[in-house]
Amino acid sequence: MSNDTSKAFKSGFVNIVGNPNVGKSTLMNKLVGDKVSIITNKSQTTRHRIIGIVNTPEMQIVYSDTPGVLKPSYKMQEEMLGFSKSALSDADVLLYVTDTVEDGMKNAPFVEAVQRSEAPLLVLINKADLGTPETLSDLVSKWQKIFPKAIEVLPIAAEHNAGITYIKERVEALLPENPPYFDQDAFTDRPARFFVNEIIREKIFLYYQQEVPYSTEVEVEEFHEGESLIKIRAIIFVERESQKGIIIGKRGAALKKVGMMARRDLEKFFEKKIFLELIVRVEKDWRNRESALEHFGYKID
Repeated sequence: MSNDTSKAFKSGFVNIVGNPNVGKSTLMNKLVGDKVSIITNKSQTTRHRIIGIVNTPEMQIVYSDTPGVLKPSYKMQEEMLGFSKSALSDADVLLYVTDTVEDGMKNAPFVEAVQRSEAPLLVLINKADLGTPETLSDLVSKWQKIFPKAIEVLPIAAEHNAGITYIKERVEALLPENPPYFDQDAFTDRPARFFVNEIIREKIFLYYQQEVPYSTEVEVEEFHEGESLIKIRAIIFVERESQKGIIIGKRGAALKKVGMMARRDLEKFFEKKIFLELIVRVEKDWRNRESALEHFGYKID
């Protein structure tokens, strides 16, 4: 009889879903340990399905952050909703994130789709530091009724790391036995250029107000990596000439500020010096044009 007591390797997709602005991206970054998702106090900043990979000798956990679910008002949001729906079909574990203030049945059709999912489900009530013990107890009861098949309903505070270690332990226990899906040294399925786009977009969301950031898209036109310096030329697309003026600012001051903020984070991300050139162009009504959405990577294969 063999004395081999080694455990089988575990691997799977742990998909994070929920409404906008409940803290999905903050949770994703805490679970992965690297900044792979945009974090701002504005909703709908995550536009794509972003994967962060955690590798250990015993398992590979593929976390997936998805756009917040909302009723689409233009074609780009329709495609974003598709990313969120796809996360229900291929999940090995589902993390449904809510918070202490949102309406439990907001976007009821998506909630119903989560209810139909066969994947093991953990419901996470984020921002628990903003609630009292009584309100949290009531929220746990409410979500247990909404998701009766949920393995657990857990109050957490992702920003303050409250509950993160426990979530990791629960996820590891629920992960199925599988070979790894990605190389053991991978931390995401996205190329370097994608994270350049995301970091620049994050700074646009932080610096500008109202609708302007939602009308922008970023594309890396040139990316030349040397031993100690990366030269990047990126295009910021807007939908109207008036938005172009806002992004650039008086005498280019606003664009310069965004460039400085982005360069600082890019140097941390790549651990190299960055030369960043930003250009602003008008791509009229790009959020409603199929060809533009395909070009910018919003079409699901």
